Amino acid sequence: MYKTTGFVSFLFRRVSGMALVFYLFMHIWVIGSATGGAEAFDARMATVQAPLFRLLEVALLTAVVYHGFDGIRLLIVHWFKVTEYRKSLFYAMFVLFILVSIVGGVPLLLFALEGN
Repeated sequence: MYKTTGFVSFLFRRVSGMALVFYLFMHIWVIGSATGGAEAFDARMATVQAPLFRLLEVALLTAVVYHGFDGIRLLIVHWFKVTEYRKSLFYAMFVLFILVSIVGGVPLLLFALEGN
């Protein structure tokens, strides 16, 4: 059971979903500090612009891309009743996910390592 593409898809989708919810709360935390004045907002922005958070932007990108592509794959499987192609669609989606993550992640990593 734990080695099927369905379980892997389920697990990655849940983990990426939790990562997106965590990002949402972090985003609200930072934006909400604007009500405390410019100094409070600038302090929180400085916190999230640390090198660790710049690297976490790449993780955010991969979570968004995987969650989105897997959601589209599930819609295709259920709307078009192509359950016999679930495994093939998973592998195709996973290849697209890797390619888009690399294309989007490399510029983010270069920017993060540059130190701007």
